[in-house]
Formats: sequence, structure tokens, C-alpha cells
Amino acid sequence: MTNENLEISLDENPHEDLGLLSFLGDKKHLTTAEFRDLIALIESTLKAGGGQIELPINHHFSKDVYAREMMIPRGVLLVGKIHKYQNLNIISSGEISVLSVDGVKRVKAPYTFVSDPGAKRVGYAHEDTVWTTIHGTNETDVDKIEELFIAKNYSEVAGITGDELKLLEDLNTRG
Repeated sequence: MTNENLEISLDENPHEDLGLLSFLGDKKHLTTAEFRDLIALIESTLKAGGGQIELPINHHFSKDVYAREMMIPRGVLLVGKIHKYQNLNIISSGEISVLSVDGVKRVKAPYTFVSDPGAKRVGYAHEDTVWTTIHGTNETDVDKIEELFIAKNYSEVAGITGDELKLLEDLNTRG
């Protein structure tokens, strides 16, 4: 997990693709606390704008595996949820810029990565994009799967304790 002194570098060109300049002002680096504030600001701005759309989701099940396949249309800016555990992510088609604690990365399919517990990201689809998140479970009820793997706040995230938990909870109550 990250600590509050981590700097997030956003001084490379891809952040312009996310429209983050209006949120960042003159800042070139963000601490973890500022990063989480930025994501909360982006999320609240999107919700306040009223232009939310329902993204097409396909659910796939096999023995002890659940895959959530999301179709993201070109031009969509989206904010993900807080994940409790590590999970596998596959971008099988398209191109998307992703803001995470590692900064902004523009990726083109095919692209596969593992995200850490506590991951919450912002994405901007440059092309129609298919993003699949894979979780290990034998559960087939999608609502129950969300309860198992998605956190309502950072205290529910595996591996977060002590000062880190207090910092994240403080951030969560600001927004």
C-alpha cells in the first residue's frame, strides 16, 4: 500500500488526455492524500454534471472464477470503485488512459496487469475499450460478489492497518 509521502508525478503529456489540468491547477506532483482528494473531486464533479451513463457489463463465470467485462465507449471518463483485494485486469481491445497511484498511463490493448488492494482509478477511453476484471470466487450472484470484493471505504481493504487506515479514513470522510 502507498504511504502519505508518495509523490504521484503527473507532469507527462498523457494526463491532458484525462482533462486533469483543470483539476490540478499548477501542481506537478501529488501526495497520496492529494491523489485521493483528486479522485474524489473528479468523481463528485462527474456525478454533479448529471451526464452519467450506464456502461454495458457482461458477467462470465467458470470454476472458482468471475470475470466482469465492461464495454467503455470512446470519449467516456469514468471512476472505478475501491477494490478490497488484488485482482487481474485485462484490456482486450481499445485504448485508455488510466490515472492511479502510479500516475497516468495510456495503454493500448492487449494489456494485462494486477491491481493492488485499495485500487481506485480514473479512466478516459480514447477508443471503444473492453476492460475485464477477474476475481477468484465460486459465487455467481453479482450483488454478493460486489459485497465480497468492493469496499465502501478504505477500512474494508485487505492489508491496510494503523496510520495508513487512519489517513485513508480521514480522506474518505472529507468527500
